[in-house]
Amino acid sequence: MTTPVAKPEILSTSIGDFPLSECRITVGDRELAVLHTHSVLSLDEETRFLNIPDQRAPYGVVLWPAAVALAYEIALRADEFRGKKVLELGAGTGLPGIAAASLGAVVVQTDRSELIVHICQRNGERNKMTGIEYKLADWSEWTDETRYDWIIASDILYADTQHEHLRRIFKGNLASNGRILLSDSYRPPSLPFLESLEASGWRSRHSRWKIGEGTDARAVAVYDLTPP
Repeated sequence: MTTPVAKPEILSTSIGDFPLSECRITVGDRELAVLHTHSVLSLDEETRFLNIPDQRAPYGVVLWPAAVALAYEIALRADEFRGKKVLELGAGTGLPGIAAASLGAVVVQTDRSELIVHICQRNGERNKMTGIEYKLADWSEWTDETRYDWIIASDILYADTQHEHLRRIFKGNLASNGRILLSDSYRPPSLPFLESLEASGWRSRHSRWKIGEGTDARAVAVYDLTPP
């Protein structure tokens, strides 16, 4: 899945320089390319990554399996995304939003890290996307009042301290008849949040993806959420 950049690119930041690799992924009928600092697709890769001494790069510039699964899921729903207004939370490398834009959606990609928003923009430009807007935004200081047909996000439920902020954004930014797609690698804090949404009237269904090959493949759930 991952191929090296022909000429290595360096991401220069205030905390040092980081080499960027390129991953090319066939999503639907299109090959998409994203730059990242690490590709962490298997559980063993994740364990090694999380134990790297002096890990300074934000986790958002890493390519995670949940982002790949969400991009695949979006590609299967081409008719549901074409021409729709989409908000991506915690956009990271931007792969799911790029997949949506490639189908004709109008996408707003957001993250609280200026570095991550920069990588999103580079990846959007790398794939010649014209339907993406990039915004710096913190969930705890959220000001966007736009209503979106879809809210999408990958691997954002791991911090339960953020759940109430997410609940507020879901309520305030989802259009009538809008839906949410969340992908998650079955992380422990995720299920209680999803159960709390269901208890308050949200409807939930999910598909299951395997990202990677053989015994190293990572299970990822993509939850389709409909508000009360």
